[in-house]
Amino acid sequence: MESDLYLDYEEAFIYRPGQKVELKSQPGTCDIIANYEPMMVPPIWLVNDPKPRYAHELRVISHSLTTATV
Repeated sequence: MESDLYLDYEEAFIYRPGQKVELKSQPGTCDIIANYEPMMVPPIWLVNDPKPRYAHELRVISHSLTTATV
């Protein structure tokens, strides 16, 4: 159980708001993470996508944060 909490924390650190990501199912389609809500399933909300996403659906493009504007 404790290892599950560690993995969630690590995922939240990687997929934080402002992070630029690419949709694996649509190569070349990039977006910015608007919110990571660990209590939601799926937990990742993107700025320009109304559908929340799972971490395995995304590829981190840049580790530098950008300012998310809607």
